[in-house]
Amino acid sequence: MSGELSVALVDDAQMRALNRRYRRRDRTTDVLAFPQGEHGLVGDVVLSVETIARRSGLRAERDLGRCLVHGILHLTGWEHHTATARRAMRSRERALWSASP
Repeated sequence: MSGELSVALVDDAQMRALNRRYRRRDRTTDVLAFPQGEHGLVGDVVLSVETIARRSGLRAERDLGRCLVHGILHLTGWEHHTATARRAMRSRERALWSASP
């Protein structure tokens, strides 16, 4: 797959508003992905820097990258609605993350 990807770094208030509007969940989350699939656009990945930092502590920079990989996997069709799918997606995340320089 090739195309354009946008990444937005937001705070918890912005992420909560997006999650409420698009997923009907009135809470923040670490990553949201919005597939586009038209005109060479892969989609948008939105990362809440505050949520990632709060959950990760001193590992926030590393986890920001992991969340980006997670969002990109969503854009390419990966989901984690079941335990089996979650394990498969986590395995794919680790494989991609370990392959990065």
